Amino acid sequence: MYQVNRGLPSFEKFELGSEIRRAAVSLTNIVAEGHGRFHFLEQIKFCLNARGSLEELLDDLNICEDESYLSAAEIASLKQQGWRVHLLLNGYIRWLREQKQGTSQELREQPAAYGLTAIDDSLDDVRGPSASTLQRFNASTI
Repeated sequence: MYQVNRGLPSFEKFELGSEIRRAAVSLTNIVAEGHGRFHFLEQIKFCLNARGSLEELLDDLNICEDESYLSAAEIASLKQQGWRVHLLLNGYIRWLREQKQGTSQELREQPAAYGLTAIDDSLDDVRGPSASTLQRFNASTI
């Protein structure tokens, strides 16, 4: 979408272009923010908001098509990619709902242990492999 923005006429760079850039960044930022909550219901809410940003982008493509800013082939390709992202978001939302409704009755997922493998190795001897990385990390910093 940034490439689309670069191809817009100069008078659209600060109007439609700004909208395109903000919606494109918003889409991925919202998914990331929801993922950071470690709570299935919140992640679903954020993914629904991200899907709204995707719909904004698809509508912006309609404007680009109406104003002939891009070729019909480019618009079709971008819309196809957009609908693929739409399917991925819907699949992720469905997965989150299934996790929420699972047999464990847990509403939270386990936090990811990004970049903590070295800590894992050093703490396995102290805490044992049964504790999660985050639990062992938090316990070692207290």
